[in-house]
Amino acid sequence: MILCCIEMFRKTLTSISRRHFSSSSPESPSLYSFLKPSLFSHKPITLTSSLSPPQTPKTLTQDQKSSIESTLHDSLIAHNTDEAWKAFRSLTAASSLPEKRLVNSLITHLSDSGEGGENSSHRLKRAFASAAYVIEKDPILLEFETVRTLMESMRLAKAAAPALALVKCMFKNRYFVPFDLWGHLIVDICRENGGLAAFLKVFKESCRVAIDEKLDFMKPDLVASNAALEACCRQMESIADAENVIESMAVLGVKPDESSFGFLAYLYARRGLREKISELEDLMDGFGFASKRILYSNVISGYVKMGDLDSVSDVMLHSLKGSGEDSSFGEETYCELVKGFIESKSVKSLAKLIIEAHKLESLSIDVDSSVGFGIINACVNLGFSDKAHSILEEMIAQGGGSVGLGVYLPILKAYCKEYRTAEATQLVTEISSSGLQLDVETYNALIEASMTNQDFISAFTLFRDMRETRAVDLKGSYLTIMTGLLENQRPELMAAFLDEVVEDPRVEVNSHDWNSIIHAFCKSGRLEDARRTFRRMVFLRYEPNNQTYLSLINGYVSGEKYFNVLLLWNEIKGKVSLVEAEKRSKLDNALVDAFLYALVKGGFFDAAMQVVEKSQEMKIFVDKWRYKQAFMETHKKLRLPKLRKRNYKKMESLVAFKNWAGLST
Repeated sequence: MILCCIEMFRKTLTSISRRHFSSSSPESPSLYSFLKPSLFSHKPITLTSSLSPPQTPKTLTQDQKSSIESTLHDSLIAHNTDEAWKAFRSLTAASSLPEKRLVNSLITHLSDSGEGGENSSHRLKRAFASAAYVIEKDPILLEFETVRTLMESMRLAKAAAPALALVKCMFKNRYFVPFDLWGHLIVDICRENGGLAAFLKVFKESCRVAIDEKLDFMKPDLVASNAALEACCRQMESIADAENVIESMAVLGVKPDESSFGFLAYLYARRGLREKISELEDLMDGFGFASKRILYSNVISGYVKMGDLDSVSDVMLHSLKGSGEDSSFGEETYCELVKGFIESKSVKSLAKLIIEAHKLESLSIDVDSSVGFGIINACVNLGFSDKAHSILEEMIAQGGGSVGLGVYLPILKAYCKEYRTAEATQLVTEISSSGLQLDVETYNALIEASMTNQDFISAFTLFRDMRETRAVDLKGSYLTIMTGLLENQRPELMAAFLDEVVEDPRVEVNSHDWNSIIHAFCKSGRLEDARRTFRRMVFLRYEPNNQTYLSLINGYVSGEKYFNVLLLWNEIKGKVSLVEAEKRSKLDNALVDAFLYALVKGGFFDAAMQVVEKSQEMKIFVDKWRYKQAFMETHKKLRLPKLRKRNYKKMESLVAFKNWAGLST
């Protein structure tokens, strides 16, 4: 019957631009008979007792009425709600109403929910009671805009029952407010309160009035018609009610859109009516709709609710045979689909669906528009990252081949966000094995997550994989790894990593990197490792600088390895001479100070005086006080006669130092 009614649209829309209908119209008897037993039966509405006039109402003189109206007016201006309400009650007690302007001002004032809280709810009840009373007594006093304002406040307050009662009162008293002023508000109120079925009754009554009274402004529009269809198809799942809605739309000349067909398609899928769904597709072609995406989304939803997963797969693959727009499903559809499959423990079926879909998808399809991406992304968003990985593994087991990099990316991003770096690294290995290549940004993000998680093995593995892809830009990840290792005080890993990449021209290794390792080794007291790193640095022709030597000297001093400082000086003093020849200074205050302090502490006065001589040649200021203190701390008991007998040359160096430092001999 629904399809007949839709066919009726075609004839109606092509032959007539507008029609007027009456209760005797031959198209509508079944609709009217269906609508008679409805919410809007003619029973009196019970209002608050505060507005009900006494049995013998008091009669007001014109002066008394004017005085009360003046009080009402002044109270509204002063925002004195209680006084305004008392004045209004005084008038209703005498079976009287204020003038039109005051009626609308009062109801508008009471509808204002600006204050919020319990007081706002109390005011809204008064606004409802006032409006309903005026509609029953003298509806001509109530302006349409006032009704719209009241309905809007009810929507904000989610007051479904009063809103529906007010509509019932309007219809009962033949107070016909244009549907576009309040219809959508009622739809919103009912939807937010979880029951569009209540709106269905409003829809039916509006249709009856529009037809019987020949009032075109009471005709529900497409949005309202779709809300009624949604109630029938999605909530009530009633084909009979859906038929009535479609019939009313046809009679009123409301043309269906993609959503209209979608709701019907959902209901047909829930009932397993495949032929009806095919007929809907044909009708959509007849109406000239460019896309059937909404229809297919609803069919998928219906089949998922029904538990018919084979049909879900069929619809997905069928949609790919149409226009590209037909299969561009949203995240909501994919999430619903994935949930159904996973709850039914059908991971293999999901893998098969992705494989079959990939065969039908265009080579030019965007990564995030593929069925595979949609399914995997939905798994991740639903918190099923492990299931997503299982799907990919199942695809490999089924020999599905490569389905594009985009299918893997949602899982990688999820693993990265959750710092599941070991799983991410394993997945990257699988990706590389399949012949796909990640971009530099993804590698950088994964390596950064690995370092944050202190998963250094994964970081090294990812960087190695990144190098093998021939990626040009390795700087970012190289610095991330070196910085992370330094912060975590892992100089041995820094040395191993640097040794691995040092010959790669895409990695810019410089003296600073070697210095960082040497400094870290010295700081942790691993002086032999620091020395080996220094030798490796020199061997690979990276020029040591002042920072290199300072780190080594400070490390040797901390470990009281003064002889090593002497060896270092013997190595550097030749370079200092070479530098002087090239008119470049290698020594500075900090390096002179470090060498002098260490050599004095170690008792190597000949070398100390060589440093002094170099500093004088290069006009570097030296604070002698510091070295006096170093000498006194270490060599206070040293006696020249004994030293003269053992080592004359050392004695001469000691005398020279004491003379330079101003120490008495």
